[in-house]
Formats: sequence, C-alpha cells, structure tokens
Amino acid sequence: MSGERRRDPTTGDWTTFATHRQDRTFLPPADQCPLCPTRDPEHPTEVPRAAYDFVVFDNKFPSLTADAPQPVAPPSGVYDVAPARGATEVIVYSDDHDLKLADMPAERLARLVDVWADRYAELGRRDEVAYVFVFENKGEAMGVTLHHPHGQVYAYPEIPPRPMRELTAALDHFAAQGTCVYCDVVARERVDGVRVVCGNESVVAYVPYWARYPYEVHVTMRRHAASLLDVTAPERLRLAEVLRAVLRAYDGLFGFPMPYVMSMHQAPTDDGQWQHVSHLHIELTPPHRTATKLKYLAGSELGGGAFVNDTVPERTAAELRAVLERDRAPRP
Repeated sequence: MSGERRRDPTTGDWTTFATHRQDRTFLPPADQCPLCPTRDPEHPTEVPRAAYDFVVFDNKFPSLTADAPQPVAPPSGVYDVAPARGATEVIVYSDDHDLKLADMPAERLARLVDVWADRYAELGRRDEVAYVFVFENKGEAMGVTLHHPHGQVYAYPEIPPRPMRELTAALDHFAAQGTCVYCDVVARERVDGVRVVCGNESVVAYVPYWARYPYEVHVTMRRHAASLLDVTAPERLRLAEVLRAVLRAYDGLFGFPMPYVMSMHQAPTDDGQWQHVSHLHIELTPPHRTATKLKYLAGSELGGGAFVNDTVPERTAAELRAVLERDRAPRP
C-alpha cells in the first residue's frame, strides 16, 4: 500500500499512505547524524561533502515521488485511489549540527528564503504538482525524528485542505469586498497594534485575532505578494529579519528552544486563478501554552475541527513583544 493516496468521499480530502516511513531514522545520537557532513568516507552520511552551506535533496523516506507506482487495487465505486505523485525534499540549513534558524544572522536566513523560492519555482513547474508546501517541524514535541536543524518541502498533486480553505475564504472575501482579505487583515493589525509582535517596512508579524494556538504567529508581507517569486531581494531580507525576531522571541519566552511547526502558505502552482487572492504568509504554531504545559488537540479540535484557545491573542502578543524589548534593552 506504500506510495498511494486514497480519497475520503465524505470530505473530498486525500490521505497518503507511505508505510516505508515506519523504518525512517529516529533521533540518532549526534555522532551518527545523517544530515551532518561526511567527514569520514568510511562512514558516509546523506550529504557526501566535508562541508556545505545549504543542502537540498530528495527525502530518503518520501511520502510523494515523481515516479510513484500505480495502486495495486484500482478505484472502485465510492472509493478513489491514485499514485502518490509529487515530491518530498529535505532542506538542511547548515553543516553546523546545532545552528537553529533563530541563531542565524538575518543575511544567512535571507539566503534560505532564496532556497525556498528556488524550490517553489522548480517543483511548481512539474506537471504533477499543484501546490508547493514549505515547512519545518522543530522539536521532539512536534514529532521531529532528526535534531539537526532542517526543513522540508512537499509538492502535492492538489491543493491541501487548509490552504484550500484559506483560498476559498479569500475568494469569497474578494467577491464581497473587492479586496484581498490578507491585505485587509494586515491593515487592521497595523492600526490596532495590540496583536503585533514586530515588523518593518515590508513585513509584519502578529498573533492572529483568531489564533488557534496560544503563541501562534503569522509573518505576512505588508504588500500583496502571491508567492516568494513576487518578493524582491530587499524584501526577502526584511522577511528574514522579522522571522528571525519571532523565533528569538519564542526561544526567550520560557528560556528554552521553543518547538513549533512553521508552514509557508502561498499561491498554488497549477495555474494563475488564485494570484489575486493568494497572499504569502508564514504560520508558526508552537504547542506550548505555558513553560510546562502543551496545547493538545483533543475532542473539539480533532473530532469537531473547532479550536479552543486557553489564552487571549492580545496578551500573548504582549508577552512576545516584551521578550524582544528586553533583548534590545542596554545591559548594565
């Protein structure tokens, strides 16, 4: 069953089956890290170089592949099945086993933004790809299986459910108001100010008014930019600066590296019908609600799809701002 996708006829959503991923490497010790450079040819890692800057390669345990085989059992009646076609890539941020995004200089992080843009463009040109999804799972609380800082790229054959819901809502908003809903949200957040964590002339980071997680932050372009390909080089640096500030606020909040999922939402790549309502933004969803308590997805979230938040966005945004203000304060 590995390498196929099955459609839920009750929702229209697809589930990918990749049983070979059960055997993927799980939290090896640092001296056996497969993402570190190959310093001993007798014991090669997945990166055949003695040093590197950034590395992108196909995931050794992919969920989606360009040459996925046809399913053994064909579609039947109400059930639909398809090959798990697409791409699953790994982006390794540095040959330094301990260098997190939060600790990178903004200039280096901007080069990673260039890598993201390159993968979006390259994978998006494939006929079997409709949506390129860049993300990072950080920390054991998020199920990470390798500690070496890295992200991933999934190139899907259709638009995944959450981006599709966002795009559909944005399309409805445009039909009713004639404006981009994200542009309107950014304008409102800048006026209100109470949920803004940080920002600059190109980018704003805020705890959303509708936050699902206590310390959820969205990093959004101030002007309308459908994807990374619409973002200029100076704007990519501004994006890196704001993203870095948010990640440093996370790490300073409770005094330990904050786990999170980082996901990039941008225009689908199959055609141009979404360009006027797609608006590039990065969603950061840490699981912590306090230093010692996690936000678990339980009955309302998993069973009903309705989030319940134990905190208030205005308060958690103020807490994150306080971390950044403290870090900027002169030392005695």
